[in-house]
Amino acid sequence: MHGLKISPATIFDLTRRAAEAVQSDYDAILNKIRNAPILYVDETGIHVQGEKHWIWTFTTPSETFFVIRKSRGTKVLIEVLTRRFRGIIVCDGWKPYARFTNRIQRCWAHLLRESKDLSEKFEEAIPLHNALKELYEMLTKALENDPSTEVRMNLWQLARETLRHLIMKEYSIEKVQKLIGKINNGFEYWFTFIINSGVEPTNNRAERALRPQVVLRKILGTLRNEKGTSIHERIMTTLATWGQNGLNCLQMLTAKLAS
Repeated sequence: MHGLKISPATIFDLTRRAAEAVQSDYDAILNKIRNAPILYVDETGIHVQGEKHWIWTFTTPSETFFVIRKSRGTKVLIEVLTRRFRGIIVCDGWKPYARFTNRIQRCWAHLLRESKDLSEKFEEAIPLHNALKELYEMLTKALENDPSTEVRMNLWQLARETLRHLIMKEYSIEKVQKLIGKINNGFEYWFTFIINSGVEPTNNRAERALRPQVVLRKILGTLRNEKGTSIHERIMTTLATWGQNGLNCLQMLTAKLAS
């Protein structure tokens, strides 16, 4: 913009100073995430020095928190959220989530995408996909006006019976059987949103939080070292959270650096 020549070392120092300036905000966001009643979590691959790592996002309607770790396992959830976490996690079907807590809402968007894909390949999967889609649409419509606890419990029981009926049918195609296995293995986690007001039935919130990271991954290629990952975590966490709250990120960061 200004015709200045800046070395990589200078850029690194500038980002390091910015990360240090927002450290207190980063810590405060982490504390809010750990105490969130409902949390949307997802992860995607990222490279550090060319080696596969994972960038995790933990998000609510007002906070987003990022960490980059070599692991995609339960130990990251324990590190970030601690064993004291008592909220509900909305997530995909990745096994570490169920190892960490039984307070889970599985993502219906993932399920419907997979069933739709199968229905386009195998005729046997068409009735299954249609039934899952109808069940989901019926439930989300019934919950639009925030019904009473009694109504929610009746819906929950109806939904469980309907889903159980679907997965008890016989399917001959292996890929369809595999999907049925996934549904069955997560049976207790598909309808948490019915009896817990405020829980969304999909993990779209976390997926949206990760999209800027996916774009940056294509631009950056790889982060260079652990210092770089720490800087990335802190700056991207605060920028994302400020943005969620309608704040001007440039003005906020400028104020932090000037203070």
